[in-house]
Amino acid sequence: MEINLVDQDHYARHGVPHEQLKWLRGNDPVFWHEGDPDRGWPGFWAITKHEDVVHVSRHSDLFSSSKKLALFNEMPEEQRELQRMMMLNQDPPEHTRRRSLVNRGFTPRQISMLEEHIREICHGLVDEATAKGSVDFVTDVAAPLPLYVICELLGAPVEDRNEIFEWSNRMIGSEDPDYAGTPEEGQAAAMEVYSYANRLAAQRREQPRDDIVTKLLQPSENGESLSEDEFDLFILLLVVAGNETTRNAASGGMLALFENQAQWERLVRDPSLARTASDEIVRWVSPVNLFRRTATRDTTIRGKEIKEGDKVVVFYSSANRDEAVFASPSRFDVARDPNPHIGFGGGGAHFCLGNHLAKLELRVLFEVVAQRLPNLRQTGEAKRLRSNFINGIKTLPVEV
Repeated sequence: MEINLVDQDHYARHGVPHEQLKWLRGNDPVFWHEGDPDRGWPGFWAITKHEDVVHVSRHSDLFSSSKKLALFNEMPEEQRELQRMMMLNQDPPEHTRRRSLVNRGFTPRQISMLEEHIREICHGLVDEATAKGSVDFVTDVAAPLPLYVICELLGAPVEDRNEIFEWSNRMIGSEDPDYAGTPEEGQAAAMEVYSYANRLAAQRREQPRDDIVTKLLQPSENGESLSEDEFDLFILLLVVAGNETTRNAASGGMLALFENQAQWERLVRDPSLARTASDEIVRWVSPVNLFRRTATRDTTIRGKEIKEGDKVVVFYSSANRDEAVFASPSRFDVARDPNPHIGFGGGGAHFCLGNHLAKLELRVLFEVVAQRLPNLRQTGEAKRLRSNFINGIKTLPVEV
C-alpha cells in the first residue's frame, strides 16, 4: 500500500486516511515515512498504535516538544526561540512551572460553574438557527459556541468573537485556499492576538475582575507570575486551541450523527446519552490529528531503532481507532463506555488543559440540539479543511 499520511489534498477531499492508518497498525506500526524535500519536510517515524502514542506522550525526557517544537512543519531556529515560550512547545520542568500557573483558571470546579451559561448560549444559538430555517452548522452553531465561551473566560465583550474567529482561521488555515493567505498573514494574525492580549492585561491591571485574565495576572501562592510574553502566548494558545478543537469536534460530531442516523435517533430519544456521546465524538473526530516530537537520545519502539534528533509524529486519529483497545473501532456508538480515547492527548505533560471545558461544551450542545432540533437534517456537502494537523470541517449546510 502506498503510504502518505500528510497529503493535505487527501485530508481536504476525504478526511483522515483511515485505510492507510489501519494497514500500518496491523503491519508496520512504527513506520519510517519518507519526507518531502520540496516542502522542506524531513522523513519521520509515524506512530500509529494507541499504546505507542501513550508511550511517546508520557516520556517528555525521550521525546521533546521543545527541541524542534510540537507542530509538524519545520521552522528556522530564530522562530523556534519565540515559539518555545508557548506551553505547547515546552518540556518539563519549564512546562510544569507554566502549567501550574495557568491551571488555576481551568480546575473542574471553575469549569463546572460555566454550565448554565453554556446552556444559555446553546439555546440562544438554536433559537437563531430556528428563526433562519436553513443554516451552516459550522458558522452558525459549532463555531460561535467556543467563541462565546472564550469571550466569557477572558471577560471580553462578545462582539470580539468575530475577530477571534478570523484570527484563528488565519493562523490554522494557512494551507487552505478559503482561509489562507501567506504564512506572513498567519504571523500578522498572531501579532494582532498579542496586541489584543496586551490590551486585555492592561485593562485588568487597572480594573481586576472575577475572570481568568485577572487570575492569570495575579501572582501564584509562591509569588510566581507570567511574564508579558508568556501571558500573550497563553492567550494565543487559548484563542486557537480553545476554539478550533471544540468547533471541529462539534461539526465532525454532527456530521457523524447524520451519517449514522440510528445513533442520532438514539440521542434524540435519550439526550442524557450526550455525556458518553461527547467522548465518542472526540474519539471519532480526533480534532487534532497529529503532533510532532523529537527524540532526545537513541531509543527503540517495537524494535525499531530511533536515533537522537529523529522526527517522531504521533497520530491520535489512528490511536483512537486501534483494534487492540476499542471494540468495533470503526463503529460510531454514542453510548460507548468505557472509552479510553486519547483525543485530548496521550497523558503526560501535554494532556489537554481544557479537556473538562471541551467535554462540557460538547455535552451541553448535543443535549440541547437533540432536545430541540430532532428533525435536523443535512442539506449539502460537508467541506473539509485542507490540513493534516486539524481535522476540520468548514461548512455543513443543515435545515432546521
